[in-house]
Amino acid sequence: MDSIIFLVVALVAIAAGYTMDKGQISHLFHLSPALIVFGGTIGAIGVAFPISELKNLGAVFKVVFSKPKTNMVELVAYFKQIAFKTRKEGLLSIEEMISGDDIDPFIKKGLQMVVDGIEPQTVKDTLELSVELIEERHKGGIAIFEAAGGFAPTLGIIGTVTSLVVVLGNLSSDTSALGEAISSAFIATLYGISSANLLWLPTASKLKRYNAMEMKEKNLIIEAILCIQEGINPNTLDEKLKGFLDKKELQEYESQNGKEGE
Repeated sequence: MDSIIFLVVALVAIAAGYTMDKGQISHLFHLSPALIVFGGTIGAIGVAFPISELKNLGAVFKVVFSKPKTNMVELVAYFKQIAFKTRKEGLLSIEEMISGDDIDPFIKKGLQMVVDGIEPQTVKDTLELSVELIEERHKGGIAIFEAAGGFAPTLGIIGTVTSLVVVLGNLSSDTSALGEAISSAFIATLYGISSANLLWLPTASKLKRYNAMEMKEKNLIIEAILCIQEGINPNTLDEKLKGFLDKKELQEYESQNGKEGE
C-alpha cells in the first residue's frame, strides 16, 4: 500500500510542476507514445527473458505492493521457546509442534530433519541450498524489472524519433501545427524516462530490499535450527539470535521479554 501512495505522490508532484508552468494535463496523454514505450518495453523483455521466467511476473510485481510477512522478533522468541522445550524433553518433543500446516515450510523442513536425526552438516547444506535457490529466483525477477528500466528510456527516444519523422514528413503541408506536433513527439521520451524511474527501477530496488530481508530471516532460521540440534543453552541461543535484530527490533524484543518476566 505504501508503494502505491508514494507512486501517487510522485505523479502528483510531476503533474503539479507541469501545470505550474501553465501546461495542460490533457497534453500529456497520447496513445501512440504509450503504445511504443510500454508495448515496446514488454516486447523487449519478452526477447530478453525466457517465457518460463515471465509467467510469474504478476506474482513478483504483486510482492512490491504487499507488506512482507517477516517478523524477526517473533522468530527469536519462537526458537527460544523450542530450545527450552528440547532441552527439557528432548528433540522428539517438538514433533507435534511442527506437524501443523500453520508453520513456515522452511522452518518445518529444518526442524523435521533435526527430529529425524539427520547429520548437522547435511541439515546445514540442505537448508543453505534451499536459500540459494530462493535467492536465485528472486534475482531473476529483479533482473526483469532492471532490464525494463533500461529499455523504457531507449524506447521513449525511439518513439520521439518516429514522431519527429512524421512531423518532418508533413512539414510542407501544415506548418501551423508544427509546435504542437513537436511537443507531442517528446511525450514518448517523457513516458520512457518516467516509467523507468517511477515504476521499473523502483520496483527492482524494493524487490532487492525484500530479498535482503528474507535472506536475513532464512539465515536466522538456519542458525537457530543448528543451535537447537547442537543442544545449546537457550539463553546462549537467545543472545546469538538477537544479533540478527536491528536496534528497533531489539528494543521490541527486550520490551516483550520484560513484560513476560513480570
